[in-house]
Amino acid sequence: MVKAEDVRRGDIFLESLDPARGGEIQKTRPCVIVSPDELNAHLRTFIIAPLTTGGYPYPFRVPCRFEGRAGYIVVDQIRTIDRERLVRRLGNLTSVTLERVLAILQEMFTP
Repeated sequence: MVKAEDVRRGDIFLESLDPARGGEIQKTRPCVIVSPDELNAHLRTFIIAPLTTGGYPYPFRVPCRFEGRAGYIVVDQIRTIDRERLVRRLGNLTSVTLERVLAILQEMFTP
């Protein structure tokens, strides 16, 4: 199991998202940690946004390249997961891409 101190905002982990329901993103896939490090260090849960190579370029999806593949960070599908869903660390986002993700989250939750 991954230790909390090994998880930082902007890290990309392979995560098991099943079971999923309805239109939720599913299967084991790369996801980016978006929760702040202050929470990550103390809780068993992390807030994540999945990555996908499919879908459409909606304004709330951040284009990115990871492991040689183009895709999107699906910010509209953020969720909280237990650390047991983390399979392994794959890498991290660039600071520019992480800033864009955080800016979209700010837009989504600001009236």
